[in-house]
Amino acid sequence: MTASRSSYIQAAGFEIHVTEWGEKAKPALVMWHGLARTGRDFDEAAEALSDTYFVICPDTLGRGLSSWARDYTVDYSYRVFGETAIGILDHYGIGDLRWIGTSMGGLIGVTLAAGALRERITHLVINDIGPDIPAAGAERISSYVGTPPVYDTVGELEAWLRTNYAPFGKNTEAFWRRMADTSSRRTDDGRVTVHYDPDIVSQFTHHKSDLDVWDAYDAITAKTLLIRGEGSDVLAAGVAEEMVRRGPRPRLEVMPDCGHAPTLASEFEIALLRDFLSE
Repeated sequence: MTASRSSYIQAAGFEIHVTEWGEKAKPALVMWHGLARTGRDFDEAAEALSDTYFVICPDTLGRGLSSWARDYTVDYSYRVFGETAIGILDHYGIGDLRWIGTSMGGLIGVTLAAGALRERITHLVINDIGPDIPAAGAERISSYVGTPPVYDTVGELEAWLRTNYAPFGKNTEAFWRRMADTSSRRTDDGRVTVHYDPDIVSQFTHHKSDLDVWDAYDAITAKTLLIRGEGSDVLAAGVAEEMVRRGPRPRLEVMPDCGHAPTLASEFEIALLRDFLSE
């Protein structure tokens, strides 16, 4: 079993927490998580792929062990997230890289692959997100992100996580327990809540244009793989089909028995990633 390493990096003026896997001399692979999650969601895939890649899994600004925004109306934006990503790459001296992004992490990857990292991202995996997000899916996510639960015990929070993230599909008991361990923090009165700044929900109000990425998507030249959860309410089947016809014309893989978003933790998903990244 490969052990991970925890690093704290100064990037774009913020302290960003990164979980590292594998040897730094290997080709670089960035795995970027979704809106209210952390880089620890990728532990299974990162550990498996670290035999071939130097895998870095950041906690986005405002999530996990990374700094929170100084001004949430400015800092919780794809522009600033992209600047922190570039700062992380500069810290490690990384040139070319591969990028796997789930949900928000996928759209950050799209904007960078079309812009600041266009000549450097060689392989892009977009996991269950697209340039058009159905209103119902956006509303479902913003409703729980903006009003995070508070419980007396971590056990209660774990039960909430299992229910709220049931669309993740079937995962191991170890996955759910780690999710509870890495998603919880104590409040000032000793109770338990989720490990992110509730103001990250401002993404949906102050930076709506971040989600309008068709132009960026059409400009991508990297090899691209599109993954969709069969029951996803965030990446509609029609949008996925249009993505296949446009831009980088990715291969589409639909994961059965899950919604938003596939966790990429199963042996099948890891093999799929491994095959694509080696192309």
